[in-house]
Amino acid sequence: MEQSNPFNLRQRKSYVVWEITLKCNLLCNHCGSRAGDARSDELDTAEAIDLIHQMAAAGISDVTLIGGEAYLRKDWLQLVAEITKVGMVCSMVTGGYGISAKSAKRMKKAGLASVSVSLDGMRLAHDQQRGKIGSWDQAFQSLEHLSNAGIPITANSQVNRVSFKDFPKLYQKLVEVGVNAWQIAITVPMGNAADNNALLLQPKELQVVHPVLAHLLKRGRKDGLSLQIGNNMGYYGPYEKLMRSYSGTENEEWGFWRGCNAGLATLGIEADGAIKGCPSLPTTAYTGGNIREHSLVNIVSQSDELNINMNAGTPEGTQHLWGFCKSCEYAELCRGGCTWTAHVFFDKRGNNPYCYHRSLVQAAQGKQEQIKLIRKADGIPFDNGEFALNIVDLAKMLPNKLKEVSLENIKFPKQWLEKDSALISSLQEEMANNIKMMQDRLALL
Repeated sequence: MEQSNPFNLRQRKSYVVWEITLKCNLLCNHCGSRAGDARSDELDTAEAIDLIHQMAAAGISDVTLIGGEAYLRKDWLQLVAEITKVGMVCSMVTGGYGISAKSAKRMKKAGLASVSVSLDGMRLAHDQQRGKIGSWDQAFQSLEHLSNAGIPITANSQVNRVSFKDFPKLYQKLVEVGVNAWQIAITVPMGNAADNNALLLQPKELQVVHPVLAHLLKRGRKDGLSLQIGNNMGYYGPYEKLMRSYSGTENEEWGFWRGCNAGLATLGIEADGAIKGCPSLPTTAYTGGNIREHSLVNIVSQSDELNINMNAGTPEGTQHLWGFCKSCEYAELCRGGCTWTAHVFFDKRGNNPYCYHRSLVQAAQGKQEQIKLIRKADGIPFDNGEFALNIVDLAKMLPNKLKEVSLENIKFPKQWLEKDSALISSLQEEMANNIKMMQDRLALL
């Protein structure tokens, strides 16, 4: 393997998400990697151990193992132990189907620092999306086994038209079982989700999603459940400080979105050794090289694909923007939001329809953006199709409350409504006020 000047990447890269196998025991209809069978050319144990040492030498501090389902790789606990041995923190994201009490104890012994279990709504919605009856019950059984083994447990969920209606009830369930952190991101049209795009939110629905999430976030700070907003949620709406201030206050100095971190603070590694700046990015467009052909340091420092954000903060940092994002007042700082989200909609980065600020601007102008599939995905891992983006007059739209996310079909726990009978009306008023504030702001420009 080639060598280069081993300069310290610690200030640039600190976090790796590593897909160690594509083998999976679930059939999720929103899986971006189309997991199921293992890749034919996954790294063997010796190659994986060598990569671990390259990561440590490059200054990586944290490694999260994913799949597929990571624990279906036979040597995975050996990899956990080696990651821990060289001084990096090892965590895992799992579907949680079939983690026994014995397995949880072995995971603890190997040095696994924490486990995040994926949950997409309550039982019916979760099982529907995960493609296997009983997967919701298995996930909570796994959480119990992990907790009993002394491994800190967290959860992660995707926001879409099926899952989000259950979020208040899921929140309550997570509090009851002792989960203390819950990461939330929006389902986007990659992989299987591109084929099942009826799941996807329309931009207008963000006007419901964000106030409800803000309510859950505030409640969580009292109940000990920290809601952590993913990189493809936001941006710059009235809840920005609340959602981005992980210290628990709304006065955190850096509590706002500061642009895509792909290749800056994160790396993604696929099971065959492909290196990307973010684990979610499409493989074809954003792979900088393969660890079998180049060293990690050389891939990170020399490939164009991993350096797409190196000109952040300069005039060149916004040249890729187009559409609404190009003219947005936050363009230089935001740089089009999440690269992954924009690319899988339009087959190029630089214009992100899942922006709360943008949705409010459209609503304040009496408009709504609509996304519609015009080219299907090819059917390979981490692929995407292409969507058209149309602007329509809100006055001409007929709402479909049965399908879209609305306050009327969100399921709040009965005890919440008994304690606060004005909860739903308060959220309705908040939604209206957010649009009114944007109308007033635009009138001043």
